[in-house]
Amino acid sequence: MRQRNTRLIAVGIVLIILAIGFFFVMMGMAPKSNDPKSMMETVGQASGAVGGIAIVMVIFGLIGKKKQA
Repeated sequence: MRQRNTRLIAVGIVLIILAIGFFFVMMGMAPKSNDPKSMMETVGQASGAVGGIAIVMVIFGLIGKKKQA
């Protein structure tokens, strides 16, 4: 039987929320930028990287570790 790592799951969920929030906040700032297309490409890459790492953290947290005998 495996034991879930709830701290890893919680941190992953918080990071997903922060990545989505960062993307939408920066989307509001894009019209004020000199090059909004380039800015949003960079923001999207950063948000996607953080979101991907967060999803992996949630998956590893759900898989968990083996209980000691």
